[in-house]
Amino acid sequence: MGDIFADDLPALQVVVPLVTAPLCLVLARWWRIVWAMCTLSTWTSLAIAISLLQTVLADGTVSYAMGGWAAPWGIEYRIDTMNAYVALIVTGIASIVLPYAYRSAPLYLQKDRVSLFFALMMLCLTGLLGMTVTGDAFNVFVFLEISSLSMYGLISLGQDRRALTAAFQYLVMGTIGGTFVLLGIGFLYVVTGTLNMADLAQRLPEVTQLRTLHTAFAFLVVGIGLKLAMFPLHLWLPNAYAYAPSAATVFIAATATKVAVYILLRFVFTVIGPDIAYGDLPFGEIAMGLAVLGLLSGSFVAIFQQNIKRMLAYSSVAQIGYILLGISYATVTGVEASLLHLFNHALMKSALFMAMGCFFYRLRSSRLEDFAGIGRIMPWTFAAFVMGGLSLIGVPLTVGFISKWYLVLASLQEGHWILAILILAGSLLAVIYIWRVVEAGWFASPSERAARAREAPLSMLIPLWIIVLANIYFGINTRLTVGVAELAAQALIGGAP
Repeated sequence: MGDIFADDLPALQVVVPLVTAPLCLVLARWWRIVWAMCTLSTWTSLAIAISLLQTVLADGTVSYAMGGWAAPWGIEYRIDTMNAYVALIVTGIASIVLPYAYRSAPLYLQKDRVSLFFALMMLCLTGLLGMTVTGDAFNVFVFLEISSLSMYGLISLGQDRRALTAAFQYLVMGTIGGTFVLLGIGFLYVVTGTLNMADLAQRLPEVTQLRTLHTAFAFLVVGIGLKLAMFPLHLWLPNAYAYAPSAATVFIAATATKVAVYILLRFVFTVIGPDIAYGDLPFGEIAMGLAVLGLLSGSFVAIFQQNIKRMLAYSSVAQIGYILLGISYATVTGVEASLLHLFNHALMKSALFMAMGCFFYRLRSSRLEDFAGIGRIMPWTFAAFVMGGLSLIGVPLTVGFISKWYLVLASLQEGHWILAILILAGSLLAVIYIWRVVEAGWFASPSERAARAREAPLSMLIPLWIIVLANIYFGINTRLTVGVAELAAQALIGGAP
């Protein structure tokens, strides 16, 4: 990135997409130029994320004082192994989604609204990256609202009128979630007089018995749980994923819930501390119960969906259950499994929703009945969907197998044989709903819509297959994902700020 900007990379991680967003509206008449600018912005953000991860792995935690005001008086951006890892996930997905959106976005939108779509994408990226890198609790809320407001707009731009209802439903629930987060942060400030996360971690052990602290933690868990679609706070998610524009669905599904999980991990292990969350309060038991319910109910409901995007949305509820289950153990292996599944689920769900976008581009439908025979007409897209489905199931040599293997190991280490069996049962349920699509797409006679279709354009297939090949590559070569996830989990369990 050049020595002149090396010290400012944490700030640039947020500033680059933030500056790009208003430029999209200034240049709104020339949406192709806007798209190229946004693509360059996301690639720059990815380069910054890679550089920061390399720096953290080599030299340790990076601290950046905004405006030269040192923490805790000033706002601090603090990059450690975990949030550098999450920033890599977010920017990596964005860098693939933007090229994919070149053909996908104009399908849903009038030409004069395409630039608005890209502006909202950049604002969403700004909010997600801001939550990831900030070391200030109130800034978490600010960036949470930036990302949420832009997501409401992205969802509402869907072709189907039900997209407006989905956006409004998410707005209502998201506002409630944001309010809970703000109240929780406010209570933390009341008992400590600080908003810096590292400072909070040092001061909170002195006030562990205060009910205000326990109330703050409860508010934070409920608010963040709404944002990460934790069962039973997931009701906004199926419609949002089903009716948003395809590129928006890919981006939101692969990044937004992952950053929310990161925020939960940050507050539970770094700010509040596992001694309070798992010792004084029953967070582990509650999280475990909700994880199992989400894992099984999400997979079970997915089996009966006729809209394939809704099917994948309910599948996401189940996958969030897997992530929450690892967190509930409060062990290095459990948290490592959760962090692995953050990365791996982003890859597998990106592949599936990108494939769905390609199908929709030709079929103008996401209903299972219209997919009959599409496998022989769009073989490259269908093969990509199958590969994503195998990864979701957890077949060996895919990323899904790696994180589920570590999750089973974490369960067995804790003596939870029944939970290990339930994890495998969830994978078997995934076989059922993925097979329904495979059966219709390959073995049924072509539907009327499928008979008129042809293969998706290369500009959509190439990003799709990059993600598919990443599902295989990181399922074979796990040095990056397992290595970084293990380091991050050890730091969290050790209580390192």
